[in-house]
Amino acid sequence: MTGRLAAGATVHLEDPVEAGTVYARGYFGTIREGRLELDRLESAYLVEMERLSVTGPNGRPVSWSELFRRAASAEEGFGIRYLVYRDLRQRGYVVRASPPPATFAVLPRGGTLHKTPSRYWVEPMSERRPFELPRIRELANRSKAARKNLLLAVVDEESDLTYYAVRLPTPTGAQAPVSTASPYEAFVNEDRVLLLDPEGVERLGKAASFGSRIGHRLELSILEAAYLASRHVLELREIRSHRKVEVVRLERHARRLDPHYPERREVYGWLRDHGLVVKTGFKYGSHFRAYPRDPEHAHARYLIQAVPAGFKAAWPVVSGAVRLAQGVRKEHLFAIPEPGGVVSYLSLERIRP
Repeated sequence: MTGRLAAGATVHLEDPVEAGTVYARGYFGTIREGRLELDRLESAYLVEMERLSVTGPNGRPVSWSELFRRAASAEEGFGIRYLVYRDLRQRGYVVRASPPPATFAVLPRGGTLHKTPSRYWVEPMSERRPFELPRIRELANRSKAARKNLLLAVVDEESDLTYYAVRLPTPTGAQAPVSTASPYEAFVNEDRVLLLDPEGVERLGKAASFGSRIGHRLELSILEAAYLASRHVLELREIRSHRKVEVVRLERHARRLDPHYPERREVYGWLRDHGLVVKTGFKYGSHFRAYPRDPEHAHARYLIQAVPAGFKAAWPVVSGAVRLAQGVRKEHLFAIPEPGGVVSYLSLERIRP
């Protein structure tokens, strides 16, 4: 099959028979008045696969390298998009350019164009560009509204691809809320809070899975203590003076110790209020690990990072966090506090499409 180089490194096939043949074998291009119009990605791919030859306006052959050079010159980011397009085509998918917000619409294997709805929206990204949470959340929300599965195709410096499935989950658990007729007395001791009351240690430590039981006492993080005190389960006092400590004072102290405390506090409270048991994720490099019920009878399901809405990070950092979570059979979540006490979640999972 032979095409003619057109403006902007696109290619046209004028012969109706050849146009129909190329289109039918993978739904390449767009047929207009018997002519097949191929975009830059389609043209470069078909020439590289030796399924198409291209001639210039002067009738001379155009090599793949020349065609690729022209396309890359005409379209910023073409090289990254081509690697993703090529990979998906090699995997047997029909890939089409998509109107915004996504770059590609991908049909399921065996799908028929204009009859089978696309299965994925795929967004190519370079590992050299930052992971921008606002942009990815917008893509995820719009893909969910369109009933598409969103994939991020990240190209590393060696031109290898990693695909991430993006979801917007709402984690929930079955742990019953904790309450008490009268609050237990607990003592603030530097960066943690001690509960010495035997009944409180049993109820909060064993039945409700708060803190760590060490000997006959329960050691709580400031985060846990602030949550329990705000629900009138604890009455906080200074360990030395025995003076009462208000929650706002404890949280001022917490913010001095941890600049990320406000986001962590919002997320922790939301998770606990929705029936999840929440423990530190320190050993996994995250803020929290969360269990759907009593940790003695269930494994942690999530590793959670509390982040502001405008969060940005380097892709290698995000990739490492997702890989670690999946390596220990957990789901990596970004938790984003919103106005009004709402928390939104975004999940990344490394997959092979």
